[in-house]
Amino acid sequence: MDPFRRKSPEELLRSISKLHQGRLKVYIGAVSGSGKTYHMLREGQTLRLQGIDVVICSVSTMQRPETVEQVRDLERVPSIHWMEDGVEKKDLDLVLLVQRNPEVVLVDGLAHRNRKGARHATRLDDIRFLLSRGISVITTVNVYELEDVQGIAVKLTGIKASYTVPADTLENADEVVLIDVTPETMLDRAQDGLLGADSIWKQGNLAVLRELTLRLVAEGVSHSLERYRKEEGLTGPSGAHERILVSTQYHWNGSIYMRRGQQIAKRLNGELLAVTFVNPRLELTKEQAAFKRSLLKLSDRIGAKLVELPLHSRRKLADVLVQYALEHHVTRIVLGHSKQTRWQELWQGSIIQDLLKKTRGMDIFMVADRAEHDGERLIPARLHPQRLPSGSFHRLNEQELDQKIEQVKRGRFKVYIGAAPGVGKTYAMLREGNDLLKKGLTVLVGLLETHGRKDTLSQIGNLRGLPRKRVDYRGSRLEEMDTDEIICRRPDVVLVDELAHTNVPGSKRKKRYEDVLDILSAGISVITTVNVQHLESLNDAVEQITGVRVRETIPDHILQSADEVQLVDVTPESLRQRMKDGNIYAKEKVHQALSHFFKTGNLIALRELALREIADDVDERLESWQRSGSLRGPWRREEIIYVVVGSGPQAERLIRRGFRIAHRLKANWYVAFPERHHSLSHDDEQRLTAIQTLTERLGGTFVRLPVKKGPTCAFSSQWVAAADAVKATQLIIGQPQMAGWKLYVQRKWIRSLLRNARHMDVLVVADYDPHI
Repeated sequence: MDPFRRKSPEELLRSISKLHQGRLKVYIGAVSGSGKTYHMLREGQTLRLQGIDVVICSVSTMQRPETVEQVRDLERVPSIHWMEDGVEKKDLDLVLLVQRNPEVVLVDGLAHRNRKGARHATRLDDIRFLLSRGISVITTVNVYELEDVQGIAVKLTGIKASYTVPADTLENADEVVLIDVTPETMLDRAQDGLLGADSIWKQGNLAVLRELTLRLVAEGVSHSLERYRKEEGLTGPSGAHERILVSTQYHWNGSIYMRRGQQIAKRLNGELLAVTFVNPRLELTKEQAAFKRSLLKLSDRIGAKLVELPLHSRRKLADVLVQYALEHHVTRIVLGHSKQTRWQELWQGSIIQDLLKKTRGMDIFMVADRAEHDGERLIPARLHPQRLPSGSFHRLNEQELDQKIEQVKRGRFKVYIGAAPGVGKTYAMLREGNDLLKKGLTVLVGLLETHGRKDTLSQIGNLRGLPRKRVDYRGSRLEEMDTDEIICRRPDVVLVDELAHTNVPGSKRKKRYEDVLDILSAGISVITTVNVQHLESLNDAVEQITGVRVRETIPDHILQSADEVQLVDVTPESLRQRMKDGNIYAKEKVHQALSHFFKTGNLIALRELALREIADDVDERLESWQRSGSLRGPWRREEIIYVVVGSGPQAERLIRRGFRIAHRLKANWYVAFPERHHSLSHDDEQRLTAIQTLTERLGGTFVRLPVKKGPTCAFSSQWVAAADAVKATQLIIGQPQMAGWKLYVQRKWIRSLLRNARHMDVLVVADYDPHI
C-alpha cells in the first residue's frame, strides 16, 4: 500500500473505530494446568507496575500456590456465581465492569458458556462487548477448545472440549502467546496433586495436544509474516518455513508427483501447492479428463489446491512456473525427470534446464522415474507402517548393554529454547530451579548471564551460584564455568546459561555444550538455555532471515538428546517493547538492535522458525515412543541421502540441507567430496577437514570420491555409480552460480548427471556454487 495515498472515507472510519477498540490478547496452551493463568496474572502485575489500570474477573487459580501468589495486589471485580450439575461457574458481571471502566480486564476461560438468561450466550461475546467499549482483555484458552482443532484432538486423543470457540478467534486477536510445557512437566504437576485426575494426563495425549498447539500458533505467525512482508514490499521465501510447489500433469504419473510432494511437505513441515498446465485452445481428451478428476480428488484428500495455469507454448512453461512460484513464495519446485534424449533437449529445449537458469532461492526436486528403472508403475513414496521390534526377548550385546548403563547413569537434560535473546529463557530456568529447591533437591547455578535484567535477577531467590574459573588469555583474565568443581560438588541439578557459548581458547573443553555433556555423564542433571538461531542446521535459514551469520552453534543432536525441550514464546511486539524499556540490552545498544536483528520482520520469522522446529521435535519424540501415527505422516524407511559437495564456500550450506532432509526422512546420509587430483594443497586439505568435521558433527558419513579423468559425462556417471553403491534414493547437488565458460561446463555436467540419475530423486539446492 502506498503510504502517501489519501485514505478513503471507509478506511478513515475503520481506522477511527480501531482507536476506540480495546486490544485482545490470548494465552493458549495444550491443556489446563500448563500455566496460562499464571502468565496472564504475571503480565497483569507488570502492567499495574507500569501505571496501567488492571482488574481481574472470573479468574480461577485452582488454588495452585504460584498462581495464587500472582493475584496479590490485583483488584478483583466480583463475578456472577451459579451452579451447573453441582459445579460452581463464574460469569463476567458486565454492568460492574463497565461502571468500573478499567483499561485492562484479565479473565480466564475464553470458551466458557454463560448461564441461561445472561446478556450474551458466551464469554467470547462478553469479551467482544468489552472490547467495543474500549476495554482491553487478556484471556486464556486450551487448543482443543478451538472449533477447527477439536475434531483432530478427538480423533488423536479421544479428548473432547465441553464448549468451543469459533475457528477465527485467534486470527482476530491482537496478540497470541503460546505457553509451552513439556509432557514430563505436566505429569510431574499431576503427580504432585496440582492437577485433576483425567485421561488427558497420558504422555502421548499431552504430546499430541502440544504439537497441535505449536503448529496452530506457527500457522498464525506465518500469516502475520506474510502480511508484514507484503506491506514492506518484500518478495521471495522468508526462510522461516518450506512451501512446496508440485508441477503435475493430467497423466498416470501425475499422482506420483502429487504424493511425493505431499510426503516432502509433511516431513519438512511445509505447505503444499500444486499446478498443472493446459492449453486453453484445446479440449482435454477423455483420458486427460479422467486423470483430472482423479487428481482433483487426490488434491482434496491431501490438502493441496490444484491450480490450472494457461500455457500456449511449451517453451514458455518454465517462465510461467517460475512466475507463479515467485508470487507464492515457493521454496521448492517438485516435478518429474525429463525423458528427453540429449538431441531432443538441444532441439526442443529442456524445461528443467530452463528452471535451473531462471530460479534463484528455489530448490528444484526431480521425482525418480522408478517405472522405467524397475519396470514398475508404483508411486515412489511407498509408505510402510513402522514395525515394532520384538525387543522384550532380545538379549543385549555388550555394546547395547554399555549404552543402556550410560543412559541410566546419565543426568536428566532439559533445554529452554527461544526465538531470540530476551524472551525469558533464563527467567524460566531460574524459576524452575527454585521450584526444585523447594522440593529438597540440591540445585547449583553453574553459570548465569543476567545481563543486568531486573526480572531475571529477582528470580535467583535462594539459589546459590558457583564462582567462575579464571582463565589467562593473551594478557587478560577471563572467566568461564568451573565444570570440574561442579562435578566435584555433585549437586542434583545445575543451571547453565547460554549453551552455545565458545570457551576461551586453551580451555579443557572447546564449547559449553561439551561441559554440559561431561556434567550429565557424571550423573548430574542440567537445565540450560539456547536460542533457535544457534542450531547448526538452521544457520543458513537464520542468515537468510536476518542477514547475520551466527558463529556460535551447537550440533542438532545436542538438542535431540535432551530429555525435555521447552519453548519460551513471546510476541515480537512484546519483545521490542522489552528492548525499548532497556530490559534486554544496555540503552546505548537499543537503537542498533531494533533497526537490525530485532526488526519486526526478523522476530516474526524467527518466532515461526522456533515454533515449527519444536513442533517437529515433539513429533520426533512421539515417533520414538512407537506411536502408530504421526501428525506429519509416515516416512520411507528405505531412504538414503547422498550429498555431493565441492571445496567452495557454500559446501557447509549443502551439508546442513542434507542433514535436515535426512533427519526428517529418518534416512542415513552421506557427503561425498569428488577428488580429481592425487594430491591437494594445504589450503584444500584444511578446507576438506572442515567439511568432514561438519558432516560428522551432524551425524553423516563423509567419503572421498576418487574421480578418474575423462569427459564430463564420465564424471557424472562415476558419481551416480557411487551413489548407487550405497543404495541412495535421493541425490543432492548444488546449483551452479558461475559465469562464462565455467558456467557452461557446470550446466553441461548437471545435464549429464540428471540423465544418469533418472532412477533416483534428485534435489538441486538453490544458489549453490559447487566450485569443482
